[in-house]
Amino acid sequence: MNASGARAVGKVAVTRVEDGRRRPAERDLVAAEEPMEIRLAAGSQSPEASATGSTAGAAGTSVAVTMRTPGNDFELAAGFLYGEGIVRERDEILSLRYCIDESEPERHNIVNVRLRSEALPPAERLERHFAVTSACGVCGKAHLDALEVRCPVPLSGGPTVSPDTLASLPGKLRAAQTLFGRTGGLHAAGLFDARGELLAVREDVGRHNALDKLVGWALLEGRLPFDEGVVCVSGRASFELLQKTVTAGAPVFAAVSAPSSLAVAVAERFGVTLIGFLRGERFNVYSGGERVLARPRAGRAATGEGPRAAEGG
Repeated sequence: MNASGARAVGKVAVTRVEDGRRRPAERDLVAAEEPMEIRLAAGSQSPEASATGSTAGAAGTSVAVTMRTPGNDFELAAGFLYGEGIVRERDEILSLRYCIDESEPERHNIVNVRLRSEALPPAERLERHFAVTSACGVCGKAHLDALEVRCPVPLSGGPTVSPDTLASLPGKLRAAQTLFGRTGGLHAAGLFDARGELLAVREDVGRHNALDKLVGWALLEGRLPFDEGVVCVSGRASFELLQKTVTAGAPVFAAVSAPSSLAVAVAERFGVTLIGFLRGERFNVYSGGERVLARPRAGRAATGEGPRAAEGG
């Protein structure tokens, strides 16, 4: 079972204070946050007996532990593995299952991924590399260089999107967030077409997890790349989100909040249209403005020229 909707929210006791006065304690819904381990196996390896860690062997390999909101766990695992370059096609995955080891107390928090190949990928594809700080220029360059190995050609083509369509995306994304409506504590990542039609949305306490779930859904459904799509997220635009967007082949990325400097660098280097501060009728275009259509100025007829970059707010 891939869905864990019953565990996606929890109830806690809360004391409400209004106008300086306490109200009697009551129960409130909060978004669930639990660890999920991704274990990888190939050939005769059995991941069920694997312990947390990065060592490989006959028992399989634990490649990641992430804090997530339960639900769409198989999509999360598939999307994470795809984003990290561990798997590159749907057919590389033979199966995704929860742990069946009776000795594991949290079996529903362990996803076993079995590959079709007889051996695991090379060790370098199983290692994650983290920058020491969020402003480390040397590490940032290393990340960009590594991403260029996977995606040597900048994204081209893709849809052109009107300002009205872009402005409508946050509201549509919010309306589709069923868990956010109950808890108020979840990020979302949504895939839209050029007309602003919502194709899929995923939620999670982690914004990176939300996008991994979305990419994992597309991978398992055979809907990658996102070459005619627009990705919209409920928070800010970080390097990791742009990295995942590039690997998923999405030419347009929109965020309701600010981008980081490294996110802008990724967008510029890999041909992504990056929209930030998408609120109401105003937004900023940080890269790839040719995909954003501009309205004709008042009193002037459209000239029939190609698309122009929208002015950022």
